[in-house]
Amino acid sequence: MVHQPPAGARDLLPLEVAQKRWIINNVQQVFQRWGYHRIITSTLEWLDTLMAGGAIERSKVIQFHDAEEGTLGLRPELTASIARAMAARLAGSKAETRVSLPQRLYYGANVFRRPAIGNHGRQLEFYHSGVELLGAGGLLADAEIILLLADALKHLGLEQWHLILGEARLTRSLLSPFPVPVRDKVRRAMANLDRVTLETLPLSPQLRERALFLFDLRGHPVEVLQQVISLDLEPSEYEIVNNLKSLIELINHSCANCFNLVLDLSLVQTFDYYSGIVFEVVSDTNTNQRVICSGGRYDQLLGLYHPQGETYPGIGFCLYIEELHNLLLSGSQLPSQLAASDWLVIAQTPQAEAAAFSYAQKLRDSEHLVRVEMDLGGREADEIREYARRRRVTYLAWIQADGTPKIETMS
Repeated sequence: MVHQPPAGARDLLPLEVAQKRWIINNVQQVFQRWGYHRIITSTLEWLDTLMAGGAIERSKVIQFHDAEEGTLGLRPELTASIARAMAARLAGSKAETRVSLPQRLYYGANVFRRPAIGNHGRQLEFYHSGVELLGAGGLLADAEIILLLADALKHLGLEQWHLILGEARLTRSLLSPFPVPVRDKVRRAMANLDRVTLETLPLSPQLRERALFLFDLRGHPVEVLQQVISLDLEPSEYEIVNNLKSLIELINHSCANCFNLVLDLSLVQTFDYYSGIVFEVVSDTNTNQRVICSGGRYDQLLGLYHPQGETYPGIGFCLYIEELHNLLLSGSQLPSQLAASDWLVIAQTPQAEAAAFSYAQKLRDSEHLVRVEMDLGGREADEIREYARRRRVTYLAWIQADGTPKIETMS
């Protein structure tokens, strides 16, 4: 019987692991430079925690039923888990909480998502790395997250990408004239870029025109904002539009020509806890257009987990490591081979084996990282040298019976 991983799961061999670690290490170094600290949360959570008050569909969660404890699930994303962890910490006195904010956090972890019905065999496990900025609202926090994202992608050597920016609260407000029975259908059609459905929904001519107007509300920020202002906006909607304009201006002044920005007020994220700006990053290569990142503001989420129901603003983003890996494979940034060993230590006689282990450990105890392998016996000298050449070993240390090393440099 040939054993395979479950449908939707896969193994990562050493070279792929090294390439993905290269991506993760590079972006997390950027996160650290911006003052962010790593957080690790539980892989397993209560199902109610993962669903974030209904913002995450139950069907997306891989669940485990415990007769005594209730229903557990594997996290489908990290934001809800981090909000739960930090809400408990923020439940102290208000004075203590105020001086501890904002909290700048980053993560790197696997997440699990149940595929839709009819997609058996689709990938179940993914690796994400991202940040959460908790306890800070407003223009500067929004700008920090987007500029941090741009800096992280810059350090991966990515140049051909654009950011699609939306505003969940404004889009929700612009959808309010639609009757409740069809509002979700309009929203879903916009999220899936499904113009045909919009044209066939049971809407009055006026509402159908509005639905198609909202569906096409994307493009250059200045042009899109002018289109929005042409609507009969409420004062709260004008305020959001002005905030968007200020954010775009701040980003452009802080990072001129760093990336192309598309304003898309039809953008709807998969998880429905967003309450402000939302965004996606899309690669611009001719052969590989991929969504490599998504994020947004969620100012009510922490209140779901706080013991007294107090909420704090939050915003973050998530980088999709698999998508970044596939995108970078066509370039020269990723490691193309595994790291070579510096030394191979060989005991020439059984009496030299203990001395060989001691010599290898002495080499490893260097203050610098030195990769040292032990030859495990059973090979002739020519076979050992051929192995060393294939593994790109720099030095061979032949340990003699009296423990004396004889050093050979591989050409």
